[in-house]
Amino acid sequence: MRTTEERIADVRRLLAAAHAVHADRARIAPAIAASTELSPEGVELGFDSLEREATDAELRGLVAVAGDAPHVHVVLSANVFVAPLRALALARAASPSVSIRPSPRDPILTRALVVTARDPAIVLTDERGVSRIPPGEVHVYGRDATIAAVHAAVPSGVTVRGHGAGMGVAVVSHACDLQEAARALAGDVVAFDQRGCLSPRVAFVLGSSDRANVFARALGDALASWQERVPRGRLAGDELEAAARWRDVTPFAGSLHASPAYAVAVVPAFDAYLVPPPGRHVLVVPVPDAASAADLLAPLAQHVVAVGSDDPSTPAPPHARRSALGAMQRPPLDGPVDLRPSSGSVPRDA
Repeated sequence: MRTTEERIADVRRLLAAAHAVHADRARIAPAIAASTELSPEGVELGFDSLEREATDAELRGLVAVAGDAPHVHVVLSANVFVAPLRALALARAASPSVSIRPSPRDPILTRALVVTARDPAIVLTDERGVSRIPPGEVHVYGRDATIAAVHAAVPSGVTVRGHGAGMGVAVVSHACDLQEAARALAGDVVAFDQRGCLSPRVAFVLGSSDRANVFARALGDALASWQERVPRGRLAGDELEAAARWRDVTPFAGSLHASPAYAVAVVPAFDAYLVPPPGRHVLVVPVPDAASAADLLAPLAQHVVAVGSDDPSTPAPPHARRSALGAMQRPPLDGPVDLRPSSGSVPRDA
């Protein structure tokens, strides 16, 4: 069995590969823009979230949660193009033998990392089936339906660790400067055009409705400024349809500040039905205090992966990552992005 130091060394080799790929990103950026449909500027911004550094303490945390397996097979999704680095790091920390299947829609960075790392323990595969993988674990990133399908197909004795869909939430305290908070949150929204599970879609503003409206206008202004520097990419057909429905419905519940490239809605009371789709859309809700925001989130707690706030004492669902506004897309490399209990993490019986 490998020691903790050996596992850390294996992960550091991946970080070195990420450094090299980042330095050479201009070579693969056009292909990433084509596969993700982010704008070229959106790809450049996304590369800021590619993990290239980690402290020993963070990597020890990664090793601690990774566990131990004779083999790990990784199945990736296409929502966030920098996600393969963390997925590879978690798998390599867990096992001396890793196979990884990139998303067929977005394989560019995965292949670049594996080729650059030159780690004989990591093998790329395009095989979509999981019925013949060796004993060990499958790490699945994607929709709950994908995780369930993999769990149903793996052989006996293989453990499935699922990292499913989720979203981020922001909480703006009584004490913060609303303009500064809006500018910080806008950066979290713009990254990856809001497709990642860390991307904030709801902002609870502590205080009055007037305060929430001031914040919403400032957020709209900040998103407009981002649009000039980092244009939104192309939304898929289903994303466009969801965005159109959301823009049509929210004015009946409150007010909408919108342009073709972003939209911010303010409603007096939170309703899960009004959580917006990806594409730079944010729902702003006034609440009297942070405890009220936590109560409103309780029915959605299993979907909340990240909570960003200017106040580190803000309550959050038990498995949500906490961060400052403006840093929600760059959590430390101390474990998976999704800290919720794995979907289907019990080995499948015969």
